[in-house]
Amino acid sequence: MSTKRTPRPQGKLPAAAAPRALVDHGFVPVRAKLIEVAAFLDRVERHGAADDFRCVALRQAAQVLLDGKPERARRILERLSDPTTKPDAVSTGKAAFGAWPPPATVGVKVTVKGKVAAAQR
Repeated sequence: MSTKRTPRPQGKLPAAAAPRALVDHGFVPVRAKLIEVAAFLDRVERHGAADDFRCVALRQAAQVLLDGKPERARRILERLSDPTTKPDAVSTGKAAFGAWPPPATVGVKVTVKGKVAAAQR
């Protein structure tokens, strides 16, 4: 008798899984992540860094969570990603910031993990 099971597609719950099982499985880890984001924003506000373009982008992306529209993950990722489609002719050597700097910050020095890098496009 074979004990092999048909693999199910990644990220898919079995059809028989109740919607409550989805919540039971994911709620606690997601709750922890949400608290971590709140704590981070509290820290940057307490230290006067809330106007950093990355913190601003994070707060704007968080608004997507509450808008009730589908594809939140995709839309948040797009808000935080490089919107350009044309590659740079020469590498700028820029560091990855995790959020795309608005035009007003291009050329502004940004400290990232102890290193200073220019926010460039």
